[in-house]
Amino acid sequence: MRRTIKFKILSGNILIVCVTGLIFSITSYMTAYKKVSEVSTNSLTYHVESVSNVYGIAYDEMRNILINCTEGNLFDLKRIGTLNSVDQKRAGIDYARLAEDFCAVAGYGKYISRMSVFNVSGVHVSAGTVLGSRDDMKWVLETDWFWEELKKDIEYYPLDLVESPFYRDDGGVLPFVCRISGGSIEDSWAAIFLSPKLYADELKKKDSGNEMLVVTYRGERVAAMYEDPADREENDALVAQVLSSEEYAGIFSKKVHGKECMVAWNQDMKSGIVTIEILDMELLKDDRMMLIQTVVVILLACTALGIMLSIFFSRMVRRPIERLVQHIGHIGEGDFQQDMELEREDEIGEIGRCINNMSGQIEQLMKKKVEDEKEKKNLELQMLQAQINPHFLYNTLDSIKWIAVIQKNSGIIKAVTALSKLLKNMAKGFNEKVTVREELDFVNDYITLEKLKYAEMFDVQVTVEEPALWEAKIIKLTLQPLVENAIFSGIEPKGKNGLICIRVLQETDCLQIVVWDNGIGIPKEKVKVLLTEDNNLRSDRMSSIGIANVNRRIQLVYGENYGLSVESRYNEYTKVSVTIPLEYGGEDNK
Repeated sequence: MRRTIKFKILSGNILIVCVTGLIFSITSYMTAYKKVSEVSTNSLTYHVESVSNVYGIAYDEMRNILINCTEGNLFDLKRIGTLNSVDQKRAGIDYARLAEDFCAVAGYGKYISRMSVFNVSGVHVSAGTVLGSRDDMKWVLETDWFWEELKKDIEYYPLDLVESPFYRDDGGVLPFVCRISGGSIEDSWAAIFLSPKLYADELKKKDSGNEMLVVTYRGERVAAMYEDPADREENDALVAQVLSSEEYAGIFSKKVHGKECMVAWNQDMKSGIVTIEILDMELLKDDRMMLIQTVVVILLACTALGIMLSIFFSRMVRRPIERLVQHIGHIGEGDFQQDMELEREDEIGEIGRCINNMSGQIEQLMKKKVEDEKEKKNLELQMLQAQINPHFLYNTLDSIKWIAVIQKNSGIIKAVTALSKLLKNMAKGFNEKVTVREELDFVNDYITLEKLKYAEMFDVQVTVEEPALWEAKIIKLTLQPLVENAIFSGIEPKGKNGLICIRVLQETDCLQIVVWDNGIGIPKEKVKVLLTEDNNLRSDRMSSIGIANVNRRIQLVYGENYGLSVESRYNEYTKVSVTIPLEYGGEDNK
């Protein structure tokens, strides 16, 4: 079992509290012995009340069952009649099952001697725990108590104990009778005959060791516990004294069976059932001197144990925390070496494990940061290497341009002008951010040069979804490598006229530029490695920046969540999508 700090502290505290509580309880008992009568009174009153409440719950459940049976046309005894026809017999069986269901769902169903629905003619449906006969209800109708029961209010129905009218049931029952409503022509009733065993069994469940009596509002004995038959007459006088009180609950002191006792009672207002408990005060006395000696020994032992446990727990918690603080100090000084001794099997060990993981992650992040910076510098170096004496090229191209002007060769003028603009743009900052308009102008210059070579082999369409997007910012030299890839890796290998579409749009808070071509496409296996392997470069190309290079540049500037995505179907199309954060204005960022 894992022994956590929390478990250890709780265990120690519980132990200390329990021992201390025991000491204070016993000490308080000794110093407040004169108040024992009050404590006993409260306990006795509560016990009697709890038993009476259980009887009240059983009474309410029986009353609810009876109300459900009497309201509406749930039982129509006219359908049973004399049980001569098949339909009458079937109805009788259905009603009998329904009565059994009512008894079964009751939480106290085993204490229902009989539950019957019957009419003045003696036709009845019954269920219960005692045997019944066809003449049961005739016997019930012949009793004097039945007609007295009908006069009672169903909401406040005091129970009487009567002799059982059922076959081979020698005990008494507590009848609960109500007239059935619903427009029946004949007088019909529903009745529940409750067994006194309910009250006797509940006394056993809540046995406190004291003598207890349960009687009706008339004083009829329903159940008893620990009652000596020889004390029956004296107890009857005690019951009469309780019933003569106008209160529904109370407690008083009285000499019972020759002993000083405390008597508590509680009467249920609806059923009239009275619960009485008799407590012998002699049971509360004890040897005071022995109790004092025991309390002193326990007090000294508890004090010593508490001191030792407090010292132990303090050391157990303090030492690992000090080690944690020391290790965190080392991390603050730049020492990220992990301390495996901190990873204990408790909450402090969990903290130590997290700190070790954190130090390892910090070290990895620092290494990754250094590697990213190196990679960024390498990319910049590649660009610098591509800028081979640009000023010399500008001057040479300018001379060629003027020669072409003198000779009036417009094709050379157009080519030289486009190439000059391209080289000037490439000679500027590597990670410089330009507007979409400027980037598309740069792409247009590149396309001008390539069309001189390929004539009308391809067309280019540019679509900007919203006018504001012309001024959105993008890293320079992002689109030219994608267009170059579309020409040389897509349209040229296909060997026929092609189309390149450049579409600029906004997706939520991102700028997305899609470069689509209907060239030869890319095989599936090549698409998977296209962004990680720059195998699409040729020595005679305008740019030395491949697709993987562009993707890496974007991620270095904007983060790993941005970059390129490639979709292609072989011999049909290739679509490369650029996704970067949408931003406007400001100075160029490098």
